[in-house]
Amino acid sequence: MKVLLTGAAGQLGQALMAACPEGIELIACGRQELDLADQAACRRIAQAHQPDWVINAGAYTAVDRAESEPELAQAVNALAPAALAQAQADHGGRLLQLSTDFVFNGQQGSPYRPEQPAEPLGVYGSTKAAGEAAVLQHSCARVLRTSWVYGPVGSNFCRTMLRLLAEREQLGVVADQVGCPTSTLGLAQACWRVLALEDGAPQILHWSDAGAASWYDFAVAIAELGVTHGLLSRVAQVRPIPTADYPTPARRPAYSLLDCTATRQALSLQPQHWRAALEQVLLRIASNPASTPA
Repeated sequence: MKVLLTGAAGQLGQALMAACPEGIELIACGRQELDLADQAACRRIAQAHQPDWVINAGAYTAVDRAESEPELAQAVNALAPAALAQAQADHGGRLLQLSTDFVFNGQQGSPYRPEQPAEPLGVYGSTKAAGEAAVLQHSCARVLRTSWVYGPVGSNFCRTMLRLLAEREQLGVVADQVGCPTSTLGLAQACWRVLALEDGAPQILHWSDAGAASWYDFAVAIAELGVTHGLLSRVAQVRPIPTADYPTPARRPAYSLLDCTATRQALSLQPQHWRAALEQVLLRIASNPASTPA
C-alpha cells in the first residue's frame, strides 16, 4: 500500500512515521515538500504519486492567529483537503482527513457524537469544518476528529507547560474548559487502523484518549509526573482560573469531549486514560535529553 502523508514534520506526522506498519510505502511530505496553502501543488502531488491513501495530518492550527489570518487558515484547512480529496477520487484513491473538537460550540454537557452538526466558534474551527464538508462530498474520504493533541515533540501544551513550570513561581491555568488530552502516540495507531476499515464503516470518526480533564487538570498532572520522572526539579504553583481571566482572540468551546464509542468498536482499539498516556509521553521526553520543551 502506498500512503502519502502531509504534515510529516509536525507532532502527529512524526508519530505516524514512527508507527508506520510494515509493508507501507510511505511518502512523507513536510512543508518544504508540500505547501498546503497551494491547491495546485496538492493536486499535483496526489496525481504524481497516485497513492492508495493520503493521510492529511497537516493543518493551520494556530487557533488565535487564525482570527487575523482567515484566508491562510481557509487555504490550508479547507481548500487543501478539497483539492486532495478530488485528486484522490480521480484516480480511485482514499483520503483520511484529520479534524478537531473545535468544530463544535461546546454548549452541551455530554460528549459530541460524530453525526452531530458542526457549529464552530471561531475561524480555526470554521475552516476545519469547511474542510470536513469538502472531503465528505467524496465517498473515498474519511474524517477523524480528535482533541487537545500533544506529544513528545513539536509545539504543544505539554511541552510548553514543562518549560513554564520550571521558569515561573506561579501559573494560572484555565479550569472551566473541559475536553480530553490526546497523545500523538495513541492517535497515530488509530490513524493507521482507519486505513484498514471496510467500505461500510462510518465516514466520520472520533478518537481521543479516555477520561476528561480541564486544562488546569492537565497542567497539574504534567507538574506531578514531570517531578516523578525527573523532568522538573521544582515546579510553579498552579492555580485554576476562569476563561474570563485569560482572554484570547479566539473563543474556545467550554466542553468538547468526543463520543468515541463507535470508533473504538470499529477499530477494535481501546485508548489509554489520558493520564497514563501523558506518562508515556513524558517518559519519551525524559529519554531524549536533546528534546527541550518549547
